[in-house]
Amino acid sequence: MLVVLRHGQSTWNELNLFTGWHDVPLSAKGEAEADAAGRTLRDAGLRFDAVYTSLLTRAMDTNRRALAQLGQPDAPVTTDWRLNERHYGALQGLDKKETTRLHGAEQTKLWRRSYDVPPPPVDRASHEHPANDSRYAHIDAKLLPATECLKDVVARVVPFWREVLVPRLVAGDDVLVVAHGNSLRALAMHVEHISSDDIAEMNIPTGVPRRYRFHAQSTDDRARRELRVADVAYLGDAAAIAAATNAVAAQAGT
Repeated sequence: MLVVLRHGQSTWNELNLFTGWHDVPLSAKGEAEADAAGRTLRDAGLRFDAVYTSLLTRAMDTNRRALAQLGQPDAPVTTDWRLNERHYGALQGLDKKETTRLHGAEQTKLWRRSYDVPPPPVDRASHEHPANDSRYAHIDAKLLPATECLKDVVARVVPFWREVLVPRLVAGDDVLVVAHGNSLRALAMHVEHISSDDIAEMNIPTGVPRRYRFHAQSTDDRARRELRVADVAYLGDAAAIAAATNAVAAQAGT
């Protein structure tokens, strides 16, 4: 079993700003969402053998708070930059609705939701470029983005899925991944076989666990590597989940 969880609302989510790789904390609402997610996992009777998060504070803090509520504060946690949010390039720090006003709804939606059109990049010398952040010093600088489209995020998330998650799931482990809207959309696109057109309409709410269960493993090596989803669903109150999903869709006014 795999459960994915988008971090709780961040302070920049609260302000409706493009966040990307900019490191911001959870808002008070986000802390409450993280705690509630942990209680939802606890009430569902779930426990985890392995936990993975991005290198961004909002995901790590969501994970810490959720595990505390779940009653697994000492669960083994691994961080991986490949789970980071999409880098929004020169849009990072800009208001989403103001960006729509300045550039038009069509262009803003293209930057936000298209599969293969990235926003304008940041300069290599910018503090928004991850090459200037010591947390990424161990990563080949050629891999660090100045901007990304969803296609770029898929290119880093799919290897993480194949190299890290699939072996754990094939071994029968229950795994929790706490990450971001776009890294989780990238994962869903691959695992659920969602097209590049349809993924534009997928909105992942903050602080809501999403559980994947997989078909029994085949003895065929290739089938074991791919894994087939038996069912996938959000956990929690359906009406609240729908409202949170609609709120994500409305952020840019597009």
